[in-house]
Amino acid sequence: MAPAVPSAMERPHFIGIGGAGMSGIAKILAQRGAKVAGSDAKESATADALRALGVTVHIGHATEHLATDASCVVVSSAIRADNPELARAAELSVPVVHRSDALASLMTGLRSIAVAGTHGKTTTTSMLAVALTELGLDPSYAIGGDLEGPGTNSRHGAGDIFVAEADESDRSFQKYDPEVAIVLNVELDHHANYASMDEIYDSFETFVGKVVPGGTLVISADQPGAVELTSRVRDLSTLNVVTYGAAESADVRVHKVTPRGLTSEVTVLLGGRFLTFTVSVPGSHYAHNAVAALAAGVALGIPAHNLASAIGKYTGVKRRLQLKGEAAGVQVIDSYAHHPTEMTADLEAMRGAVADARLLVVFQPHLFSRTQELGTEMGQALALSDASVVLDIYPAREDPIPGITSTLIIDAARAAGADVTAVHDKATVPDVIAGMAKPGDLVLTMGAGDVTDLGPAILARVSN
Repeated sequence: MAPAVPSAMERPHFIGIGGAGMSGIAKILAQRGAKVAGSDAKESATADALRALGVTVHIGHATEHLATDASCVVVSSAIRADNPELARAAELSVPVVHRSDALASLMTGLRSIAVAGTHGKTTTTSMLAVALTELGLDPSYAIGGDLEGPGTNSRHGAGDIFVAEADESDRSFQKYDPEVAIVLNVELDHHANYASMDEIYDSFETFVGKVVPGGTLVISADQPGAVELTSRVRDLSTLNVVTYGAAESADVRVHKVTPRGLTSEVTVLLGGRFLTFTVSVPGSHYAHNAVAALAAGVALGIPAHNLASAIGKYTGVKRRLQLKGEAAGVQVIDSYAHHPTEMTADLEAMRGAVADARLLVVFQPHLFSRTQELGTEMGQALALSDASVVLDIYPAREDPIPGITSTLIIDAARAAGADVTAVHDKATVPDVIAGMAKPGDLVLTMGAGDVTDLGPAILARVSN
């Protein structure tokens, strides 16, 4: 049986409760019996889902939204210091708890798997959650995206396993003490919080060092940053290290990935035996995510053949190469990719899936700081498309940086030979795409911002 709700979390108030990470924790607390409340900037399907669980959700941020009997206020790193509810918490002496501490408290007493890496965390965590559920292990999980099947990003299960996406962006993953840690890759990102690769490595080393004695690190044998991290932690005497990937030296070796349209067939060599299973999303990088999930489950003692079959039941996560629909012979797929490595991987996967058809991309850059550091590489990635539309930068939590605009990406894309159209008014994108798309084409909406909202509008416009 899962542990009871910690006393500090019996009546929590979440500022920004509609966020992917925040809403997941709020849902689990509500399912465990806590009296949960919170606020968010606007109405959403997530707000409705929370209310269905008995959560009080206020729209907008105001001092009166914080109940005087709140046991704590939960915040993420995106909440600004001048938020009125945060100021009210200080007046009432209500403890403020970071999202990562709240999640860590929910994992206490359970066998936890923490999934980290610059890319692929949501997909890999989701694969594990689906597979463990399929095997009847009834796990709890907290994920940064909604599973297509259950349609939720978290769940309180009766089993003793908790699977969590571990966010490195603000170093919050250092709060967890997992039995199994997965590191998919290590790259420089989140430039507002990390000034160099050395800082990134130090942060990941701290995360790996929190694995419980006798626990396991599952880590890529192919990605250079992960290989470097492995060399830094190999000597930890209490840590079991299991590598996976296409490298000959990998403990769990990816022998072959065979594309099957929008799915893949994966063959691995594990314990001297070959094992073949299906992954429901295209692309080698998703196949490697599935192998990481497989290795982590085996580290918990789950038979590999059972787990491989169960991973095949995974049907995807919203925004991770999610098919939004088809109209007039044009398919629209949505991608959360916003870092050049992710963009390249998803574009290559789609290029392999569409064969001779054209690949059209609608890309929305995410964050000024990321564009400043990686805009050239983003533009180069877009050269993998047949044509692309680039929107203005989605600011999220950041203020503008003078001189940093989408033009940086557009210029780099054109220098790489890409056909790029700049669009400043997002509402005009469906008309632009309708003028470009032909039957058989695939349109990929790409980015971590609100570009995802364009899929239905593009389909409606194309059908007309």
